[in-house]
Amino acid sequence: MTTMPFPARAYLPVLRELTSAFAERLRTGDPAAKVPDCVGWTLADLGTHLGNVHRWAATVVTTGQSHPQDFERAPGAELVSWYAESAGILLDALAAAGPEDRCWHFGGTEKTTAFWFRRQVHETAVHLADAGSDHALDPAVAADGVDEVLGAMLPRVTRWHAVPQLPGPVTLRATDTGDVWTVHPGEPPALGPAASGGASVEGPARDLLLRLWKRSGPDPRATGEAAEALLAAPLTP
Repeated sequence: MTTMPFPARAYLPVLRELTSAFAERLRTGDPAAKVPDCVGWTLADLGTHLGNVHRWAATVVTTGQSHPQDFERAPGAELVSWYAESAGILLDALAAAGPEDRCWHFGGTEKTTAFWFRRQVHETAVHLADAGSDHALDPAVAADGVDEVLGAMLPRVTRWHAVPQLPGPVTLRATDTGDVWTVHPGEPPALGPAASGGASVEGPARDLLLRLWKRSGPDPRATGEAAEALLAAPLTP
């Protein structure tokens, strides 16, 4: 079973690995290639978006305050080097931050900088999959991403979407890590005690993570009406 969330600073080597893999994908990929799960975007658009997200998050971490978003601002240099610089700015900001420092964020957890260590790992992991990278995501990291969606995003779902209407509890199981989550109906739905029987979603942690972010790929095995309703509902920004 995975201990989640990780200690904040344990995310830094993971983030460094993922951002390096993303930069390599930008270097080797066709900038004009379409990104199937980001309709209308090319690989260059995706790199621009993620680089701007890193810079925005670094500013939030450094100031502790909300900051205007502009995720489509054109790079001022060649894309690969600009993205690598963006990742470096973020990594430096996180390394200098105190994880328990008070800091704005949009999730449903305590308002500390620790949120951003975790959030930028999973932001990068999902976009790395969008980019078509063959990077192998550690199953424990993927399971932590599932936990972030259900424990940090779902409590704030009304910030972005209508409340998912679940006819009953749903148990999600990561078949490769053994981690289990049970989502109970509510306004909004929330994690709660295990429920016997009923609806379930099962699959490797990475497949669960990408499905919760509405990405394509191998579909986890879903059983029951509530499971279908959870997988169909938008849960994330």
